[in-house]
Amino acid sequence: MENTKPAPITVDPEGGEILSVAGGNYRILVSGKQTNGAFSTIEMLVPPKNGPGPHSHANFHESFYILDGEVEVHSEAGSYTAKKDSFVVVPEGGIVHYFKNVSDKLARLLCIVVPAGLEEFFEEIGKPVAVGEFLPPQPMDPESIKKIQAIAEKHGQVIYPPDFLENK
Repeated sequence: MENTKPAPITVDPEGGEILSVAGGNYRILVSGKQTNGAFSTIEMLVPPKNGPGPHSHANFHESFYILDGEVEVHSEAGSYTAKKDSFVVVPEGGIVHYFKNVSDKLARLLCIVVPAGLEEFFEEIGKPVAVGEFLPPQPMDPESIKKIQAIAEKHGQVIYPPDFLENK
């Protein structure tokens, strides 16, 4: 009898596609292509004082498990300091949020997205890098911002100005 069950997905410690995104390194551990769109898992290495700007996505859940470091998670609902071993869920529905590494060392997060798709956004805007190679964030001039906003929209996201949540 032939085995028709899917095999486990395994990723070596240096496996997966590593992309430079917003000054950090995002390693795609499992993509939607591998899970039939059910979920994706991304390891995020975020340098001090770094992280994505305000954004929202209405159609997927984004969860973060903080493996190392400390990040401040900001949203329309308030702020939370997520330390090592903290867990944060940004539910579907489109709440504007962002996070910043507030520690003086590299923060390491495990990001799980349900359903998958966010990794495709990162693949489109990121640049492939080697293990341990970090690129500075790209300057965000008006033309670059428009381009990223268009790519984000294609992937079900909205990008907001950096100060969007400051007066909320």
